[in-house]
Amino acid sequence: MIECRNISKIYHSSDIETVALKNISFVLKTGEFVAIMGPSGSGKSTLMHILGCLDTPTKGEYFLDGKNVSQMSDNELADIRSRKIGFVFQSFNLLPRSTVLRNVILPLIYNNAPKAGRLQTGQAALKAAAFPDQFWEHKPNQLSGGMTQRVAIARALVNNPSLILADEPTGNLDTKTGEIVLATFQKLHQEQGRTIILITHEPYVAEHAERIINIKDGEVVSDSKNPNRRIAGRQTL
Repeated sequence: MIECRNISKIYHSSDIETVALKNISFVLKTGEFVAIMGPSGSGKSTLMHILGCLDTPTKGEYFLDGKNVSQMSDNELADIRSRKIGFVFQSFNLLPRSTVLRNVILPLIYNNAPKAGRLQTGQAALKAAAFPDQFWEHKPNQLSGGMTQRVAIARALVNNPSLILADEPTGNLDTKTGEIVLATFQKLHQEQGRTIILITHEPYVAEHAERIINIKDGEVVSDSKNPNRRIAGRQTL
């Protein structure tokens, strides 16, 4: 599903050259749940932007669902993002004056999906994200942090994307609430076969994935299956 071939990203500012990524290569199969982990400044955010088609590499190639998106135009990248990628951010990025259900169906509106099926599709996404139906008409400021993040997960699911990309999704949550959100990702992976990439600097969070790619100084320093995978609510698999 995803293949990165010798991806490098170099930023230029005046006469200063900053190498953010150095020859990154890996393959992710459809249905994998992978954590990309690294400290601040490691390059994981830059890699996330490339995987999410928010940016393109300076060198190398990135294939998503068999298509080389490395040199696509901004309009082509926007189309890929809207159809194939669901984003979940640390800061939720919900509209404060819109209801839960309205927030979830917004991507359908932007993509000109038929009006007749929008509500049903949005409701199905909320159910998949384990969000209680009695709160569908609430506003984001009426919800707890964990519930708000589950709305963001439902919004990421609503277009049935090939890839869910979660950027520090538990960063603004306490440990207990973060466990609930991680349990939601694990359920989506196990029951629906969703392909999920989790970006984090926390080893504890990464250990909920089935595979961990460690990034340091712009390079992959390890890439392996997680033998002691945590299941949310339990210690290990």
